[in-house]
Amino acid sequence: MRLVSLSEHVSGKPSPFAAAFASALLEPGRAVPAATIGPNGKAAGKRYNVYRNNVTVSLIDALAAVFPATMRITGVDFFRTMARFHVRAAPPASPLLFEYGREFPRFIESYEHAGQMPWLADVARIERAWLDSYHAADAEPLAPQALASIEAERLPGIVLTPHPAARIVRSQYPAVTIFAANRSVGPINLIEASGPEDALITRPRLDVTVRRLPPGGAVFLESLMEGESLGGAAAAAISQSLDFDLAANMEGILESGAFTSLDHEADHDFP
Repeated sequence: MRLVSLSEHVSGKPSPFAAAFASALLEPGRAVPAATIGPNGKAAGKRYNVYRNNVTVSLIDALAAVFPATMRITGVDFFRTMARFHVRAAPPASPLLFEYGREFPRFIESYEHAGQMPWLADVARIERAWLDSYHAADAEPLAPQALASIEAERLPGIVLTPHPAARIVRSQYPAVTIFAANRSVGPINLIEASGPEDALITRPRLDVTVRRLPPGGAVFLESLMEGESLGGAAAAAISQSLDFDLAANMEGILESGAFTSLDHEADHDFP
């Protein structure tokens, strides 16, 4: 699905009328562009306002489709009001509708009326990562047994290639638990989690999966995705969490399909 981007109109140097027509669409307080006319040369103010409203509603609907758990948490009316403010503050910058809403989680952080839900923005970040993972390129995940044939002394220097669909979202709140509870269609049970939770979002095959990472897991994965070796990534994870379990984390990332290949060995040695 394609969406005419308002910024495209401005950056593409259209006619003065086209620029005025586009720039006023998401600002209901602005006057209807003077040159907007209907059939037989009559003024088309009402027609323009209907179109202006339809554009806003369509963008709100797009956000609702991307962030269903966020909307379930806040309720439909709260969400659509919040989304309307976001639409006016951040017009679409891409003609691809699924690209819209990348800045919505950050907007939620600054939205005054969401202040009593400090974890809401991180839930939205997981939802955005879910969509990006869904649309990412396909790739064959690394086979779980791929590391088994490598000599133990060589393992610390191995560098892995991340899967195009792999994403990490870190949170100071139980965002993964809250996300999972609100993406389902059934009744929501009491959520007892209270500590920080980091998410790994992947799509090794057809379905996107969201996993809660164990202690140190996010640092470990982020390091690997940035090109660090297994040894270097493990050292970074241990420095952040003494509870880091290398064997459990390696089993988890191979099972999740977060990587596609053994890229190469790092040049430096590890003790």
